[in-house]
Order: sequence, then C-alpha cells, then structure tokens
Amino acid sequence: MSLPVHSEWIEIEPGFAAHLTLPPAGSGPGLLVLQEIFGVNDHIRAVARQYAMDGFVVLAPDVFWRQSPRIELGYEGHDRQRGVELAGQLQPAEVVADLQAAATALRGRAETAGRKIGAIGYCMGGRLAYAAAALAGVDAAVAYYGGGIQNQLDLAGRITCPVQFHYAGRDDHIPPAAVDKVRAAMAGKPHEIHVYPDAMHGFNCWARASYDAPSAALAHGRSLQFLTQLF
Repeated sequence: MSLPVHSEWIEIEPGFAAHLTLPPAGSGPGLLVLQEIFGVNDHIRAVARQYAMDGFVVLAPDVFWRQSPRIELGYEGHDRQRGVELAGQLQPAEVVADLQAAATALRGRAETAGRKIGAIGYCMGGRLAYAAAALAGVDAAVAYYGGGIQNQLDLAGRITCPVQFHYAGRDDHIPPAAVDKVRAAMAGKPHEIHVYPDAMHGFNCWARASYDAPSAALAHGRSLQFLTQLF
C-alpha cells in the first residue's frame, strides 16, 4: 500500500526545481528539507515523506540546480567526491537567494496559506537551515550536524526565530570545540543543542554506514516536538 502523500517536482523559477510532498490532510505548516551534498536523492525524498506524514507541506529545493540539476548521488567513492566538488562550486549570495526564493514559494502555496514555515537540513543542509533562520525569514529551523556553522557565527546576531541543533558526539568533521562555539554564539537566543554521544556524522541517514537508529529516532522525536510550534 502506498503512503497517503502526494509528491511531485515543481519549478520555483526557470531552471530551479524543488520536490514538493503534501501531507495526508493536503495542507499544513510548511517545512523546507535541505539536502546534503548528495542532492535531493532517495533518502532526502524519504525524509520529505516522513515529515509529510507528520503533517507538514514539505519542499526540498534542488540546491545544485545551477551546477548539475536534479543530480542524485550515493555516499561513497566517486559520488561522494562529486558532491564535494558541487558543494565547493556554490556561491554564497546565490545560495541565500535560493533559500529566500524557496521560502517565499513555500509560504505562498495554497496548502500553507496563513501557516508558519520552518527549515530542517542535514550536513550541508544543516548549515543552510541555520542560514535560513538568519536570512530567509523562516519561523523555526533545525540543523543536523551542520558542518561549517561554527565558521558563520556572524549570522547568529540576525537570528530571531527558534533554532534546534543536533550534533554527533563522534563526528570527525565537527569537533566538540565547534559545538561549543555555536553554543556560545546562540546564548540568549531561543535554541536547543542536543549531542548524541555514540553517534557519528550522518547518523540520521539510514543509507549510510554511520546510521545510528537510536540516535536518529531520538533526534526525530525531538525535532517533531520542536517543530510543533509551527502548527
């Protein structure tokens, strides 16, 4: 039996596509799901369905649309290297413009009319969710192991919405000192930081060797509890 959700690719602007997934009710608060360096692949679309089943109108924008439209990559070898290359080609001003356009498109849909919108992202997408909180006008943001957030702490001063952070305790890419920098920069702002001691980077992705089911389940529950403020 198929899930009672509807998914399709839509165009935000010429050439810039996003994957839209509607909840069983057909309407609800909006949620941007922001990809890893591997594109809007099977896993990201599955995450979109997961949150649609939780009641959100989900939009997953194709962050790499200028470099390689609708590319889908795996997690090892050449695919991983290709993802790193594509991420390195992103231009910050263009990425911010795309986040703003995606947020505007999501907020403007009939299915979200009058409702709040949030952003959730993973790895590169976690950093983009943090940027969306500062620059794209979302009402809440969730960042999973957002690599590089600790290097963009100047954006913290522009954040007024609640932000939730999820970090892995055994992350080779994000050391504890980086988490401490984020914690210090967000002091006095509405935020939560959760660290999963036994997890590694990418722990939420069931297609990766680093997947950790207990941490992923706990983080998903915390994310849902946090995002209920959008309803």
